[in-house]
Amino acid sequence: MKKMIFLFAFFVFTAYVSAQFTKNYKLSAGIVSQKTQKLYWENGVGADYTSDFLLQKRIHLKAAFVTSRLGSAMGSNAIKQETFVVGADWRFRPTRPFQIFTGLNTGFFKANYEDPMFDMLPNSSVLAQFEGGVAYHFNWPVSLFASFGYNFLSGNGKQGPGTLFPVFYQLKAYYTIK
Repeated sequence: MKKMIFLFAFFVFTAYVSAQFTKNYKLSAGIVSQKTQKLYWENGVGADYTSDFLLQKRIHLKAAFVTSRLGSAMGSNAIKQETFVVGADWRFRPTRPFQIFTGLNTGFFKANYEDPMFDMLPNSSVLAQFEGGVAYHFNWPVSLFASFGYNFLSGNGKQGPGTLFPVFYQLKAYYTIK
């Protein structure tokens, strides 16, 4: 989990430093809430970066870290799991407040089964995801996102983690830093 937090912080720092060399850029960060269909709620943080260099702000680079420890596993016996993703989105209508986006993500998933009896089961996986949704950018520095996604690499408990389901939904609320 410390590696995932470090990678997320490194992404935000790198985006911020590279933005200093670009005149017109946008960096946003905020909270992410993710629901895996028929399974857990996961919450965490995310960031989004774009600039004029990225096809006039049509491409957005993003990173997110979500965990069930801040969702379904908080105060319950649900499996504790973490997901870290980085990706890129293509924005349709990039100059309008209401935008439609689609993109690809990659990352890492890890579940903690906590009982040594389950050590022989797979508990981690590389991620390859498709994501699509809508975004609304208010006149003040807040943006809301609603999206759905599909994990191409999911698990059944024998090959891949049993709690890595294919379909997920996300809600994001981001504050524009610059």
